[in-house]
Amino acid sequence: MYHHAFSLKFHSFSPHYALSLSNFSTQSPNPLLPNFPPFARVPNVSSSLCLRCRSSAADVSPVRYADGSSSIGSLGETGGIVVAEKPIDVATLGNLCVDIVLSVHELPPPSREERKALMDELSLSPPDKKYWEAGGNCNMAIAAARLGLHCVAIGHVGDEIYGEFLLDVLHEEGIGTVALDEGTNAKDTSSFCETLICWVLVDPLQRHGFCSRADFKEEPAFSWITDLSDEVKMAIRQSKVLFCNGYDFDDFSPSFIMSTIDYASKVGTAIFFDPGPRGKSLSKGTPDERRALAHFLRMSDVLLLTSEEAEALTGIRNPVKAGQEILRNGKGTKWVIVKMGAKGSILVTKSSVSVAPAFKVEVVDTVGCGDSFVAAIALGYIRNMPLVNTLTIANAVGAATAMGCGAGRNVAKRHQVVDLMKASKLNDEEKFFEQLLAENSESPRINLLSKGMIKDGSNKQQIETISMEKVVSELLAELELGRCCVKASS
Repeated sequence: MYHHAFSLKFHSFSPHYALSLSNFSTQSPNPLLPNFPPFARVPNVSSSLCLRCRSSAADVSPVRYADGSSSIGSLGETGGIVVAEKPIDVATLGNLCVDIVLSVHELPPPSREERKALMDELSLSPPDKKYWEAGGNCNMAIAAARLGLHCVAIGHVGDEIYGEFLLDVLHEEGIGTVALDEGTNAKDTSSFCETLICWVLVDPLQRHGFCSRADFKEEPAFSWITDLSDEVKMAIRQSKVLFCNGYDFDDFSPSFIMSTIDYASKVGTAIFFDPGPRGKSLSKGTPDERRALAHFLRMSDVLLLTSEEAEALTGIRNPVKAGQEILRNGKGTKWVIVKMGAKGSILVTKSSVSVAPAFKVEVVDTVGCGDSFVAAIALGYIRNMPLVNTLTIANAVGAATAMGCGAGRNVAKRHQVVDLMKASKLNDEEKFFEQLLAENSESPRINLLSKGMIKDGSNKQQIETISMEKVVSELLAELELGRCCVKASS
């Protein structure tokens, strides 16, 4: 048994929230947001929307907007949807879980049976709540909400203490929740309706190992969820962005995922997709998984990949050329973003390439950095920021998260991002960028975030170097504007 092989101790996370049900209201305090039917639980904050699971579709009342209209949009002359103002900035799909973070002397072995035995033993006596943390897509939603975006988490949580904890955390952060399991036979499969728990094991070298129920199931954890309820469709229609990642395949069937993507595309909601670590296994998965992955790559408006993932998908080592190849194969893909760790990030469109080096920070923990990064990408996309500005704030939010320990409520806070940008310390990757530019002479335009380190040299393409001082000045004004808007609607 693993009781002898693994000595466990708890991370010293400081709990900084309190469970409270006394401040919940049933009306959206923001006049720009629709007044939904009475909710089960809605925190008294301006950026929250919560739709409870109802007994039947007939219970769902029509949405009313500030101007009195009840339609999200209208059909254009060619039959396409002309989307009206969408009150929700970001909706996340699935991947709602509770992380329980434990320190171990050594990580578990790769053996499936031994890992399963360890997880079963850990589950016998759950640690104190102060060692629990919101995980999965909660990371992205929390980071986005702290940047001033209105967020909704769409997914499944169980009706037990873990589910209550997760909902409380999300609502404390001003994030609404929408249940995915309306109209299913969930009660007939109670063992599969529990909140997903992920055991996060950390060794003395800060390496991470993960164990969850999804690792040991032959089918997705919530495969019994097959249809989108009226409330879920309402949330997707009203969202500017729907964020999905590869772990959604651990929750839902490929057919459900594909139908959700198609619905979001139909109603004019931008699809963001980050395959993450699951991308590699999905590319070699079942025919249905491969088909759904290809559908994501074709239909997404914004794709977020590491340089390794971009190379694996295209066979092209150069990240810019790989991004351009992915763009050519996409149906409506607007941005391909390549994350390059300590080097920085690249944003490729059909007409330009934007590059921003990473911030120089002391990395404590990389968990949640990618989720924080995409939250800021969504901010730039929604607010139509200059592309280099979008990459810069995304790099800053990811770096600020890396300076802390763990994800969930430990992701970057606004003041940490501001301090990091004001310091403006960037990693020196001059040689890397020079080589990148030389290998992409056919790129129509390149935008470079610079502190004077990039030289045009003999490159023939159009290069625009953009000063860090200018970008930071604009971003600080943008963040202040967002903060004022949140206060004004409170």
